Amino acid sequence: MTASNETLLTGITNHDPRAIGRAISIVENNGEGAADILASLDQERINSVVVTGITGPPGAGKSTLTSGLITILRKTGKRVGIIAVDPSSPISGGAILGDRIRMMDHALDPDVVVRSMATRGRLGGLCASAGATVRIMAAAGCEVILIETVGVGQSEMDIVQLADITVMVLAPGFGDDIQAMKAGLLEVADFLVVNKSDQPGASGLLMDMEQIFAAKEEESGVARVLETVASENKGLVELLQSMDTFSDYLTATGQKEQRRNRALNAETLDWIIEMLRSRFLDAMNESSSQKDPRIRAKEFISKTLQINQ
Repeated sequence: MTASNETLLTGITNHDPRAIGRAISIVENNGEGAADILASLDQERINSVVVTGITGPPGAGKSTLTSGLITILRKTGKRVGIIAVDPSSPISGGAILGDRIRMMDHALDPDVVVRSMATRGRLGGLCASAGATVRIMAAAGCEVILIETVGVGQSEMDIVQLADITVMVLAPGFGDDIQAMKAGLLEVADFLVVNKSDQPGASGLLMDMEQIFAAKEEESGVARVLETVASENKGLVELLQSMDTFSDYLTATGQKEQRRNRALNAETLDWIIEMLRSRFLDAMNESSSQKDPRIRAKEFISKTLQINQ
């Protein structure tokens, strides 16, 4: 390991924001030394952190709710990491919306580590390096990490793979759209938050969600459907308390470890595909075959990786 990487790791351990940001950038760009940094992170801190994904359709109030949760967590002395995943610019590939706009209230707090990340075109809502960013933040002493996704609705299944706990935020006014959501992310979310619960239609939405989540609540013994008015900080303390109880339940039943293993496998597969992408693109550019894409794909795999199909 180089001296510069050792300095970065020391900075991460000592909560140095510049070292944390630099390490994340190196890993995000797959730069020199990325593997050394990731291999040397404090595994005990990584194991103990609680990663919560906050997702849901645009306009539901995810950012306001996330900001309110940060405020409460900081009052209890928790060091918090935030990953704000934004849509990618089609030109630069970078994030269009910035976390510094959405998290301005916490920008000067040294115990809030904020990182804005672009989806880089991934339909699932998370960029490939989000998992590594979580681990760096955990190694930097963050006890709770919140991942707020772009809000593309049904497509955001990636967050379920990465987060220990997934919170889906809805607001009244979605009407018949809720029927279409029942078969997707709604079924795999751990918590359903009806935000803007002071608005017309909130009580009906709450009743619908309680019916869907009844079996989950009975299994864990934890209230999994909650109502909030995030703009007024109403219901946020109760949400955090339920999440804490559920986190203990996941740990006690071994489900947290199972979820982490699935997340690790999914992230590993992502990186395998990412690392092989350029090789396959080169092979395709050199070929003039007009065969069916599925047939071509098998041929490229066999030829490039020397695997018998």
